[in-house]
Amino acid sequence: QVQLVESGGGLVQAGGSLRLSCSASGSVFVINVMGWFRQAPGKERELVADITRGGSLNYADSVKGRFTISRDNFKSTVYLQMNSLKPEDTGVYYCRMTTLIGNHYWGKGTLVTVSS
Repeated sequence: QVQLVESGGGLVQAGGSLRLSCSASGSVFVINVMGWFRQAPGKERELVADITRGGSLNYADSVKGRFTISRDNFKSTVYLQMNSLKPEDTGVYYCRMTTLIGNHYWGKGTLVTVSS
């Protein structure tokens, strides 16, 4: 079994910051891509940011300059530092890790609520 354990979600005021963490446990293979997705009520799930094993970065336009993704390969952990949070950032944030052969593992999601 492989399980992704997320932490760091919660309630924060607009302009504040949160740091999300996601760690893989169990029989974990080498992870190629780690990423964060989010889903707001009534909207489709969207990619927030991801990072490859080689360090390539990808951010949604809506979070560029505010969010930073990073990873620790030895710990099989991905982080999302979220600064200058806006109410529109509210949603359930999901962690996803993809192995070298293309298998995806998803976290259960953690709720981020940004109040005005």
